[in-house]
Amino acid sequence: QLQLVESGGGLVQLGGSLRLSCTASGFTLDDYAIGWFRQAPGKEREGVSCISSGGSTNYADSVKGRFTISRDNAKSTVYLRMNSLKPEDTAVYYCATSLSYSRVCSGLVSSGYWGKGTLVTVSS
Repeated sequence: QLQLVESGGGLVQLGGSLRLSCTASGFTLDDYAIGWFRQAPGKEREGVSCISSGGSTNYADSVKGRFTISRDNAKSTVYLRMNSLKPEDTAVYYCATSLSYSRVCSGLVSSGYWGKGTLVTVSS
């Protein structure tokens, strides 16, 4: 059974850093693209970053230069390194997967291919 589990969220001060992990099980991560998304209270979910099976990456303008996505297929894990965090980065962060890079980056992923999320809170 395909499963994604996010971890690494927490409370951090303005300007701080966190590294989120998205660990996959039940399937071989190597062939899949992974996307990170976030949803702040009262707001719609938005795409943050995505990485293809070959390592191509894409970032939302709001996080470019601050966030870095990477993958370690041997550990079946995709990471999101977040630096220079701002209060507006506060949200529940989710990862999702698909064989299609474009669909992952667009958030067009079936419900069973999402993790349950990890909360990131940035205090000012």
